[in-house]
Amino acid sequence: MTKIKAIPDGYHTLTPYINVKGAVEAIEFYKKAFGAKEIGRITMPDGSIGHAEIEIGDSKILLTEENAQWGHSSPQTLGGSPVSLCLYVEDVDAVFASALRAGAIVSGEMEVKDQFHGDRSGTLTDPFGHKWTILTHIEDVSFEELQQRMNAMFSGH
Repeated sequence: MTKIKAIPDGYHTLTPYINVKGAVEAIEFYKKAFGAKEIGRITMPDGSIGHAEIEIGDSKILLTEENAQWGHSSPQTLGGSPVSLCLYVEDVDAVFASALRAGAIVSGEMEVKDQFHGDRSGTLTDPFGHKWTILTHIEDVSFEELQQRMNAMFSGH
């Protein structure tokens, strides 16, 4: 008898599952902005998405249409999201620009720039209220060095 794996092939130990107001449109946005591939979807009797899976790079994201009965509220309903999805890519500038063209907006003053933590990154909010930090790793930095850089950044030096 074949043993079923506790973590299915193609999944990581931690996989984000996001609630979206407009899940069908969100899937199309993620395709345009991040090159997502739709793995599959299950629709509810009313045509809304009960469960869908997309893949960006080597990672899956699960998503569902918001549903108050199940306790699934979107960032739009909640007035924002405290969570940012981090997406490492080969070319942060190109992916960030693609996401903006697809309808995302820059979050605060988080345009793409080289950061003290060794990544070139920027943060945006997609049209469905989810925050995305898009990054390209440019330098290996230890936690000790990160702390020194953080201290210097906030001391004005």
